[in-house]
Amino acid sequence: MKLFRVVNAVMSSQSAWDSFIGMHKSQGHLVVQPRMGYGSIIEMSEGINACKKLPVPCAGTITLDAYTRVNDYETPRKCLASGKRMNGFPIVTHSVENVQHMLRRYQSNDFQIQIRHGTARPQDIFRRMTELGLEVTEGGPLSYCLPYSNVPVTQSVAAWNEACRILVDGSNFAHIETFGGCMLGQLCPPSLLVSLSILECLYFIQLGVPSVSLSYAQGTSDPQDKAAIRVLRKLAEKLLDKVNWHIVFYTYMGVFPNSKSGAVALIKDSAVLAKEAGCERIIVKTVAESKEIPSISDNMEALTLTFDASKETVPKELTATEQYYFDVIFEEVSSILETTLNLHSNIGEAFIIALDRGIIDVPFCLHRNNAKKARAFIDEFGALQWIQRGSIPIHSDEIRNCNVTKKITADMFLDMLNYKAAKYDAQ
Repeated sequence: MKLFRVVNAVMSSQSAWDSFIGMHKSQGHLVVQPRMGYGSIIEMSEGINACKKLPVPCAGTITLDAYTRVNDYETPRKCLASGKRMNGFPIVTHSVENVQHMLRRYQSNDFQIQIRHGTARPQDIFRRMTELGLEVTEGGPLSYCLPYSNVPVTQSVAAWNEACRILVDGSNFAHIETFGGCMLGQLCPPSLLVSLSILECLYFIQLGVPSVSLSYAQGTSDPQDKAAIRVLRKLAEKLLDKVNWHIVFYTYMGVFPNSKSGAVALIKDSAVLAKEAGCERIIVKTVAESKEIPSISDNMEALTLTFDASKETVPKELTATEQYYFDVIFEEVSSILETTLNLHSNIGEAFIIALDRGIIDVPFCLHRNNAKKARAFIDEFGALQWIQRGSIPIHSDEIRNCNVTKKITADMFLDMLNYKAAKYDAQ
């Protein structure tokens, strides 16, 4: 692989967030974290307090509401005034004083809080974070634009350029977790998830962010996922050696099992996979995912279940099958990274060019800037494979089905969407 044209950031002392993750890693523990967010100060405070009191290594989460995600701050004001329950916390709408009062009870070195948002234009959110003394968040100019918004990529990149500078300039030690490893939640082959995760982290670093986390979401094949995470770590060790970083795994983000037994089994398997692959942190889903907005108690049960499933597991070497997937994914990712990063010395500009040329092309993504020529399918072994690569620069002979004509019908697509849920509900 050629030397990529990336600006190196100088690593300073660790932040409280990095120290928190590192402490639990040194003890052999997987840090568990919910995706929890509630509208009122009272309910959000109760959720954070429950996380802090949980007798397992747990990071707190404040997940923002759907209105704030699209920069609508007036509708949350009306919801709060009327007492309407919201699925997320309107951090920009609540007063700084009230949120500071809530946070004062929980901020400490042994308990850390992350802001999760889903916003293509996060300047106001990051500005509010700095006012509140919060430094840890997530997202990205591609990963929070392509799946969630109709904002042009050019605008998203410009917005994230400004937002990252706001966070870096207004905090002591900013940390951003890329959402690139979870594109659309499912049906995206591992090589593109790994590539996007690394690319967005390099983008953050180029803008001066001194601490990052690389994400990867559970897919349809555990052996393929374990191999992909090892590829992610190997390339991170090579490319992110000047900053603090760790890997966060997401319990399956697609259609979740309907049965309690299926959901429990999937959550447990995701915890074991995360630990075997050497991840430091895991974003947890709940048994209630397929039916309703999870309650605080639903989240606490899922966090405990996840940690208990992981605590007796240790990182494992790759099997022969996993090594095969590793070799294929590594070759694909290396080609995507090299091609993208050599488009422009400014990685944000490289993103725009890569989308325009179809070098980055997310299967089944309808965003206006996505080329929509790449396709993937679930093979007979349950692994996600490319069936059409469009202009994605993948040249491996191992890609058996690239550009092979195979029509994915509506029924096939629905079957793929429900593959994981059906598999676990049938157990």
